Amino acid sequence: MTQPNPQPHTPSPPSAPSPPPLQPSLTERRKAATQLDIARAAAALFAEHGPDGTTAEAIARHAGVALRTFYRYFRSKQDAVGPLLSGGAERWRVLLETAGPGPLAPALETAVREALAVPDAHAAEQLRWTRGLLRAAEHDAALRAVWYRVNQDSEERLLPVLARLAGPGADALEVRLAAAAATDAIRVALESWSATDAPATGPGSPAELAVRCLRELTGGMRLGR
Repeated sequence: MTQPNPQPHTPSPPSAPSPPPLQPSLTERRKAATQLDIARAAAALFAEHGPDGTTAEAIARHAGVALRTFYRYFRSKQDAVGPLLSGGAERWRVLLETAGPGPLAPALETAVREALAVPDAHAAEQLRWTRGLLRAAEHDAALRAVWYRVNQDSEERLLPVLARLAGPGADALEVRLAAAAATDAIRVALESWSATDAPATGPGSPAELAVRCLRELTGGMRLGR
């Protein structure tokens, strides 16, 4: 009996590359810019009058927006400074997202140093805002709550980034501990720096303190090595 000729093997087409991440729309960029303007106005008024001496109406007026616009974006006057306090975490996460898989310790240290570096006047201004807000938070429970929430949000958004860097075989608990340790390293560094008059660069700076905290907190972690 004649056997049928086997069909020639047709190779599968290569899989399409992953689409690039979506860029923010013009509306989203305008919204973010407005929120940052309001945050800067709030920080400036807090520095001058303190949170107790500042109203939402004054912040809106200083930012050049209507009061209803203020409440469209923020629930309270303290909540308005969130975008300023979260800026460093955003930069750090973006830096980590560009890193390749491998040991977490070198990637975390590099990202921390770059995120807290002061390459220009804008970066120096951001750190000045942070120092002033953290000093004000010592006497304002609502402002401290915003700072803690910013750090909690940062930790949760950091989890999938570290999970990718650690690889598919990594222990989920260890990844979570790494995200918590890394977030707290920056938090403690900024709080410690803000309580002093240390410069923004060099010994005692946020970057140097954060790397020190990071090494202490992750030194015993397998993922860090």
